[in-house]
Amino acid sequence: MTDPAPPLPEDPDAPLDRDPAPDGVPDPVPSEDEVAAGLAEEIEQVEERRYPSTIGGAFYLLVLAATTVGIGIVSAGEWRVGIRVVAGAIFSAALLRLVLRRRDAGMLAVRHRVVDVLILLLVGSALVFLSATIPDQPV
Repeated sequence: MTDPAPPLPEDPDAPLDRDPAPDGVPDPVPSEDEVAAGLAEEIEQVEERRYPSTIGGAFYLLVLAATTVGIGIVSAGEWRVGIRVVAGAIFSAALLRLVLRRRDAGMLAVRHRVVDVLILLLVGSALVFLSATIPDQPV
């Protein structure tokens, strides 16, 4: 049948006895140092590809602030005006997403540019439509 596996050493840090690799052929199992060096190299490559963007974050915060102001206006009683302010913030987010590159858009970039812009335009348009068409209700 098959040969039983060699017993594991009692010291977990001790290397296992393996058959040596043939001459000229690299060992198929890398050492801890080789793994650490490879991971450090991958991390450096990932960090090099990062494009920190404060402009997208700043625009996102402005859109968030305008939305907060709109919700504040709604809670003060002028719901039509507040909803239109929120819609304006969403329209500005759509415009910013259309103009800014993906790496500069920050958290405004969620999906592909066209999808993001279409969804934002749809939501903004729905808010404007609803604020214009809902009749006043008696209090």
